[in-house]
Amino acid sequence: MSTLVAAPPRAARIATWVYFGVNGFAIGLWVVHIPNIEHATGITHSTLGLLLLVLGGAAFLGMQVAGPLADRVGQRRLVPASGVLLGLSLFGPGLTDSWWTLGLTLMVLGFANGSLDVGMNAHAVVVERAYPRPIMAAFHAMWSIGGAIAALIGAMTLRADVPTEVTLGACGALLVVVSLMTGRFLIEAEVPEEHDEDDVPSSKPPAKLVWALGGLAFGLMLAEGVANDWAALQFRDVLGTSTSTAAYAYGAFAVAMTIGRFATDRVAAVIGAMAIVRYGAALAAVGLTIVIVSPWVAVALVGWALFGLGLAGGVPQLFTAAGNLDPRASGALMARVVGLGYVGLLAGPALIGGLAHWMPLNVAFILPVVLCVLTVIGAPVLRKPKD
Repeated sequence: MSTLVAAPPRAARIATWVYFGVNGFAIGLWVVHIPNIEHATGITHSTLGLLLLVLGGAAFLGMQVAGPLADRVGQRRLVPASGVLLGLSLFGPGLTDSWWTLGLTLMVLGFANGSLDVGMNAHAVVVERAYPRPIMAAFHAMWSIGGAIAALIGAMTLRADVPTEVTLGACGALLVVVSLMTGRFLIEAEVPEEHDEDDVPSSKPPAKLVWALGGLAFGLMLAEGVANDWAALQFRDVLGTSTSTAAYAYGAFAVAMTIGRFATDRVAAVIGAMAIVRYGAALAAVGLTIVIVSPWVAVALVGWALFGLGLAGGVPQLFTAAGNLDPRASGALMARVVGLGYVGLLAGPALIGGLAHWMPLNVAFILPVVLCVLTVIGAPVLRKPKD
């Protein structure tokens, strides 16, 4: 007797791709306009640094609010609402003329970003459950694609002297429309009132396991943050390259990470999440070690590419694991792990900057290497009980 298997929700999968792209696009558009906004408001670099902390703090708050809210009202309501708020929040930075008005707009932008981040990841876990293989990493790749598109649009509009408020406002309006139109294709998690022990845990997952997943996310995203902010500076200040050549360092990292995320799901279906995290972190440690010791630009480029490739698949596996610990509280659990990872993403560049005051930049990179090695050691927390 044949068994009928429900078709995977392809429309929901595509919609989730769109929201990841929307999130990456919005943040990328803000980043490329930072210099213009800084000039328009007349703030100093140090003030901008403090305001970026406000942005990060608001994002963390948004994550912690959105997680339990997603469990209460459902991702199908939360995700579009967060996308609309994110689009509307893009209007603000281009219209500000002082540090305090910019700070207020960044609070809204950060809160919306954090809310959408948790909501779309929680929904991605729901969609992935309906598929016979992993699909989470490709969603994260779409975030990178969204950021790349924002960089291209930002470069073209800046070159054409389009006012910042026009670019941000037009793109923000577009994101509002896209978020509203895409929301109808989202789905809700199906958790029966009476849970089967084999399908849904009867008790809350151990707090130590949640913290362990969050700790691994913290380490991997801290390493990613180091590459985002320090790769180009390492080429310029340590290897003595020109500014234009230095840009290739981050480019090698970002391209390798994006390609790796598109490939990770297929690999994870064969070797499992634990192996992706363990061997990926090991490859990242090797890649950054090459960067630390190599005096040659070509070899260091290979090191940055290996670093990006190694980090590509780990975080999506951790988010999936967190969302599947207890489907009844998927959003809240996701918020804790994503939140800790986000703290690492913010803390990494600052920690390296502090260490660089006391030691060469290359030596400071030993910190993310150590965290990658610790991830290799801690990866077995992803091992399923039946393994």
